Amino acid sequence: MSDTLRPRSLDELRDTVAAAAADAATLEVMGSGSKRGFGRPVQAARVLDLSGLTGVRSYEPAELVLTAAAGTPLAEIEALLAEKGQMLGFEPPHLGALYGTADAGTLGGAIASNLAGPRRIKLGAARDHFLGAVSVSGRGEIFKSGGKVVKNVTGYDLCKLLAGSFGTLAALEEVTVKVLPAPAKQRTALLFGLEPAEAVSVMAQALNSPHEVSGAAYLPPAAAVRSSVDYIRRAGTSVVALRLEGTPRSSETRCKALCGQLSHLAAVEELHTMNSTKLWREIRDVAPLLPDASKAIWRVSVPPSAGAAVVAAVPAGFILDWGGGLIWLATDPAGDAGAAAIRASIRAAGGGHATLVRAPLPLRAAIPVFEPPEAALAALSARVKEQFDPRRILNPGRMYAGS
Repeated sequence: MSDTLRPRSLDELRDTVAAAAADAATLEVMGSGSKRGFGRPVQAARVLDLSGLTGVRSYEPAELVLTAAAGTPLAEIEALLAEKGQMLGFEPPHLGALYGTADAGTLGGAIASNLAGPRRIKLGAARDHFLGAVSVSGRGEIFKSGGKVVKNVTGYDLCKLLAGSFGTLAALEEVTVKVLPAPAKQRTALLFGLEPAEAVSVMAQALNSPHEVSGAAYLPPAAAVRSSVDYIRRAGTSVVALRLEGTPRSSETRCKALCGQLSHLAAVEELHTMNSTKLWREIRDVAPLLPDASKAIWRVSVPPSAGAAVVAAVPAGFILDWGGGLIWLATDPAGDAGAAAIRASIRAAGGGHATLVRAPLPLRAAIPVFEPPEAALAALSARVKEQFDPRRILNPGRMYAGS
């Protein structure tokens, strides 16, 4: 069993990584472990547990900026922001339930995986809200990137590089993020009984309308019946969900206008704030809407117009988010878990990428978990890795074999 190292300060983290680098001892970098099953299996001599680096270090609600230790639980951050009527704009998914735990993960983990929820179509990815960091490279060196304000700078934007690196370049010790005012109310327009291609067309209309839609998702009947929202579950058919947020009057007015615009296409209903919030949390977190824990789970990103074609080409349970641009697929884990068919459908759709988010360990070791990069991008990634982690000690192989 791997030794577990749990630094509790920046200096301890630096010394721990420096010692590992000197010994060429590999480290599995993790926070709470909520996404430990995400990515290729890491074969490391020791576990670098960042959960001891916790606490909000600076929060300026008036400036919309928060700084916290990377191991701070995401739930703690969200609760603090809610007290001030604010939120993380990128709506990070709580994926712990996909792996059999209720853990929502850490702020550092949300940034390192660059995951975003349904609001991504309006407010961007995690990296777009990532202002600054204090980190330790695989050389055992402390470095700072970004800052506490949004401004143009010259030089390399290391925050953009660290977001989505899954701990393969550096261990995050501190994270600064932009926060946003939370909407006072939200409503969701529901359209029932549409097929996937029709749903994608409707979502495109809604997103291109002047009504400022902040979420556009499609649940086929098999997903809709798993919802905890009674109205959706009992409808017994597919549902398109379109979220509108803002002041009470604004959200109500825009929702009614959107429903009126689309009512000739399908049966239309509205969800008010409580049930609307419940539904979008389910869509954000995925697990409540997909089949049982035995299935392999894929996260597929394509042009929104291609979403219906991809789900038609791959026999699987699914939900569509981001207007059709994000597809969650639940496939049989036998063989390659549908990898060849999924990636062929992406190529036919004009490009995109597929990530195997959950699968048995042997399968994650046998097939590419992340979309295989083209040769030029792979060479560039190798050069970046060489600069940050020349001895290849941080999360070796988590993203790609041999990296």
